Amino acid sequence: MLKNWTNIFIYHIKNNKLFTSLNVLGLGIGIAGLIFAILYWNEEHSYDQWNPEKDKIYSVMSNLGGGNVWAVTSAIPAPLLKSTTSYLDDYCYFRTNYSKATIQYQGKIELVDKIFTAQSSFFSFFPFEFIRGSAKSAIHDRNSIAISEETASRLFKDENPMGKQVTYAEQIFVVRGVYRLSGKSSVMPSAVTTIIEEDLEKNRESWGLSYGLMLKLKKQNDTTAVIKKLDQIYLDENYKKQAKKEGLSLEAFIKRYGKPIKAELLPLTSARLYQGNTSLAEGNANLTFLQILMTLSILILLLSIANYINLATANAVKRAKEVGIRKVIGASKLQIVIQFVFETILITLFSVLLALVIVELSLPFYNGLLNKNLILIGSQFYLQLVLVFIVVVFVSGVIPAIYISNFEVLKVLKGNFSRSKSGVWLRNGMLILQFAIATFFIIGSFIVYQQVNFMTEKDLGFKGAQVIDISFKSKKGRGQFERYKAIQQELQKINGVQAVSAGSFSIGGLENSWAGLHYKSHQEVITQEMGIDFGMLKLLNIQLIKGRDLTEKISSDTISNVLLNETAAKTLLEKDPINKVVNWQDGNYKVVGIVKDFNYFGLENKIGPMIFFHIKILPWTQNEMHTIAVKISPDQMSQTIDAIGKFWKTKVDAEYPFEYNFVDRNFARTYKKYQDQSQLFSLLNGIVILIAVFGLFALASFSMERRLREIAIRKTLGAETNILLKELSKQYVIFCLIGFVIGIIPAYLLLRKWLENFAFRIDIPLLPFFVALIALMFLTLTIVLAKAYQVTKIDVLKYLKYE
Repeated sequence: MLKNWTNIFIYHIKNNKLFTSLNVLGLGIGIAGLIFAILYWNEEHSYDQWNPEKDKIYSVMSNLGGGNVWAVTSAIPAPLLKSTTSYLDDYCYFRTNYSKATIQYQGKIELVDKIFTAQSSFFSFFPFEFIRGSAKSAIHDRNSIAISEETASRLFKDENPMGKQVTYAEQIFVVRGVYRLSGKSSVMPSAVTTIIEEDLEKNRESWGLSYGLMLKLKKQNDTTAVIKKLDQIYLDENYKKQAKKEGLSLEAFIKRYGKPIKAELLPLTSARLYQGNTSLAEGNANLTFLQILMTLSILILLLSIANYINLATANAVKRAKEVGIRKVIGASKLQIVIQFVFETILITLFSVLLALVIVELSLPFYNGLLNKNLILIGSQFYLQLVLVFIVVVFVSGVIPAIYISNFEVLKVLKGNFSRSKSGVWLRNGMLILQFAIATFFIIGSFIVYQQVNFMTEKDLGFKGAQVIDISFKSKKGRGQFERYKAIQQELQKINGVQAVSAGSFSIGGLENSWAGLHYKSHQEVITQEMGIDFGMLKLLNIQLIKGRDLTEKISSDTISNVLLNETAAKTLLEKDPINKVVNWQDGNYKVVGIVKDFNYFGLENKIGPMIFFHIKILPWTQNEMHTIAVKISPDQMSQTIDAIGKFWKTKVDAEYPFEYNFVDRNFARTYKKYQDQSQLFSLLNGIVILIAVFGLFALASFSMERRLREIAIRKTLGAETNILLKELSKQYVIFCLIGFVIGIIPAYLLLRKWLENFAFRIDIPLLPFFVALIALMFLTLTIVLAKAYQVTKIDVLKYLKYE
């Protein structure tokens, strides 16, 4: 029986080569798109799944109210929680970002990207496999360092690294362990030290939110009790003591400074897909994009299946007599269904193989677009592929098979099946669905492109095209600000350098610090701290709209004068905020100027309150200078940068490579993911249109070939070609319009939801909808009229000679 079915299948393939190819190609492209989405989905959901302790580990979040949830906390709560309760198994403070620095061994210098600092309990939270040493002893003291297998290979080649001394951050460390990264993890360091312990000791009485904190609970259901205890610690040890110190009641203190911080616990298993601030160094995934990509991929596969069903039901007309004869000789409906499902299995199998080839060839491009390293491997993926295969076979095989098995024997054997309306509604419905999906993708890709284009062209409030940020590493025992001032003088002597300044921040970077700002009896406003040297705002072409800039000519500008941005100034509720005194960092400061708002973070974020102060006002900001900003003349820019690099390597830092970023390009990285989304959406849009064209061409061909005798009669009766073209194409125009109307509704709703991710966004215009309609109508009429014109040129006698 299988041999007979296979022979019939091969016979129909030979007689319908074009439509079989379109079926396989359409399904193959649809399955390939879903495979890409599945690989990406698996990658993002695989983080920390290898960790045997994952269900007990939580990251502490600090909720400041008003939607401000920070993934950092102070150095105080965890020791108190550990000593006063029995909930904790362990805790670990850590720096939230990796450091990029050099590690030296016997004159060999290696630049290492992911150096992590945490308490010695780190490896109990991330129990990586140790190939040398052990997790317990790897970082048991402050002179120990644990390195990854890759870092060990780069530094020591085939030499045993255990016990060897290396230099990092101008300190000597002893290698106590070599670990192998076990799998995708929220922290995947190249090296781990415990340098953070020095900071924790200095800040053991500070409530500043500076550190990441992980807790390992003894029982998973103790989370509510832990949160309650943390909130109590914040209230008792911080607010009550501060209120007493200032001579205020707790109620008065809260009225002035706002409500106490509330704790939240983020499970490690949810950290990667958490939408918000995260303390874990690998960052979080773009969950919205991940969901959109998966949804769009399913839509494309649905489009491919609709295309297949359309072609299968249309092609059924040619097989009507075959089915009738099989029924006459005793074949049951079930046998006919199974036969056609068997044929679908073979078609789908070919499509899956084609999809795997497409994916394998396209993976380098896809990985580059998403900055991933996805591979076609894994038992989970193979199971998912089998499930996709089964679903595709069921949906695309069973419906046409049931439709074909219901052919009426007498009708098909008498030869008048072609006049039956069976299957017309199904095929028309599938065609309308294709038009609706195509409408969604055309509108979507157009609006995503417009939003990304809006982001690239928006006036950001600063100009960074000629400004480079040079990475400025600190040197132990030497003041960072004093080093900078000496470097500034030398840089200004280089031909092509127009200005040199610095700050405790880098636009488009990760550097940011926040503190409470008070004015009179108003409630505290969380404000971003922007430490600057003189001339920094002018260098970035950031405008002042009121008052004056900070200047070295006025000594109080390095002591008690500050600037506010427009957003911060509005919180004072003063018509003229100049010369008003605000309380900040436990001191009183006079506002001497108002800075025009500019974008510091990505365009997803609103511009927050900012306070600008000279970098010498606060001692810690002088040590937080990690970049020096240099404005370069546009003439001979490359020669100027080369001269700066030569000076840097010989006079500033011979060990660390000269690294710089143009400020505008650095900021552009904040919306690069959306540029990638736009490119991917455009690619998917092209695929959708291609599949829709396949389906429309094949269905129009089948439909018109069934009407050849009708066309011959019409021509004999004197019908002109333009009348025939109109008659043959009008139903497809109607289907196109119906599909367009259906498609614009989800397109508008979903894209409006997507645009809500941006604080600065376009309004949805009418143009994309108009473009989608014109594009669909053009494609429809081009394909249908071309095929219709072809069939109007038939030989009339060929179809009427037996009538």
